[in-house]
Amino acid sequence: MNPLLLLILIPALTMAGIMLAGDVKQARVISAVGMSAQLLFSFVLLYWFYQLRQSGNTDEMVFVSTTVWYPSLNIQLKFGIDGISMSMIMLTSIVTFAGVFVSWQVEYLTKEFFISLILLATGVFGFFISLDLFTMFLFYEVAVIPMYLLIGIWGSGPKEYSAMKLTLMLMGGSALLLVGLLGIYFNSAANGGPLTFDLMQIAKNGLPREAQMFFFPFTFIGFGILGALFPFHTWSPDGHASAPTAVSMLHAGVLMKLGGYGCFRVAMYLMPEAAHAMAWFFIILTTVSVVYGAFGAIWQKDLKYINAYSSVSHCGLVLFALLMMNETATTGALLQMISHGLMTALFFALIGMIYGRTHTRMIDEMGGLMKVIPFVSVLYVFAGLASLGLPGLSGFVAEMTIFVGSFQNVDTFHRVATIVACSSIVITAVYILRVVGILLLGPVRNNHYLELKDAMWFEKLGGVTLLVSIMIIGIAPLWLSNLLREPLAAMLNQLTN
Repeated sequence: MNPLLLLILIPALTMAGIMLAGDVKQARVISAVGMSAQLLFSFVLLYWFYQLRQSGNTDEMVFVSTTVWYPSLNIQLKFGIDGISMSMIMLTSIVTFAGVFVSWQVEYLTKEFFISLILLATGVFGFFISLDLFTMFLFYEVAVIPMYLLIGIWGSGPKEYSAMKLTLMLMGGSALLLVGLLGIYFNSAANGGPLTFDLMQIAKNGLPREAQMFFFPFTFIGFGILGALFPFHTWSPDGHASAPTAVSMLHAGVLMKLGGYGCFRVAMYLMPEAAHAMAWFFIILTTVSVVYGAFGAIWQKDLKYINAYSSVSHCGLVLFALLMMNETATTGALLQMISHGLMTALFFALIGMIYGRTHTRMIDEMGGLMKVIPFVSVLYVFAGLASLGLPGLSGFVAEMTIFVGSFQNVDTFHRVATIVACSSIVITAVYILRVVGILLLGPVRNNHYLELKDAMWFEKLGGVTLLVSIMIIGIAPLWLSNLLREPLAAMLNQLTN
């Protein structure tokens, strides 16, 4: 059996166990055990991946298995991974593990909540290991659809509006994406042979230029909507603000990464001529995303909205760097996907902890929290420092690599866009330091806060797991960049030839 199937089987067994659980306590324990096993298996898979590479295996994809699913349309259950998808699997495992523990105190429909949360993660795992475009799209939908229930049932504030807005906009993106994928499929045999959804086979055969030019916008925008591409980003702040804590963690930390991954792996990799021809237009949109998201965060007073607009800015940087199409910038883009996934998950976890104690997310109503909940406050400072790019944390490694790589393009347009995008560093520092100053420092504004209790053991476990991951990447990033180097070289070769 292909070991990659365990990435889907373990969550499936966990969901079955939760269904059979006798009470809420058992459901929590089963969820924790299942996602702990998933995290452990991800580390084992990473070890096996390194062993294969060290043994001289030079295959573009490893652990590849193919099963014909629907012969008449040549649809296959084809799975495989490279260094890029391996890094995304690790990110998903870490964030899901932390999200389960941060959700330990969910009381309402607890079993249904954990099943929906793990189903979302299952779709993400399936997406990252799929090498068949149809199967990839199927898992994409599995990951997106539970968001409606998770926000609409367990959310807060105008949750029905936010859930509907998010779902409709992402379904609109799915419609565009479906058109793009069908266009790729029906042009996949331009040189003869059967039509196919096989991603690697399509890349090898190539697509006609006319088809690339027509279907690239559908595919890139379809994935880009999930990656908060301007002006299709408006679902993101409302969705984040109304979602329960763990859902915000997975949504911003993992689900939005499907957008950047899909834009690179599918749209750009399979349609390189169109990517070069249209890059200038999407670079303008992503530059707006970067700066607009940062400015949007400055004017917010709700902690979740601040982090949501910050996510628009940071995810904009991912697409911005991918469109530069050189090794340094694209390496930075993938590092940014992982870094942002970890630090925004930590942010949302901490915001959930603060809201659960103070019953408000408005920064003007809080102050002096460092004195009463020091553990949560210190983690918040670290998350903020990672977001603004402090050396030694993952944010610095990712953003520095992006800007250095983007500036390597010597033409005026790319360099001006890079300089404009660089301004987001200063803007980010403004809103991060402002929030830290108001929220954590100074006198305690409400005497009720003096009675607050610091983080519980399960909250500490989730928070520390994310912080340690951020620090490991910040202090020793070479192992991760080496993991990404070979597949990036192969994909960029496709893009530049």
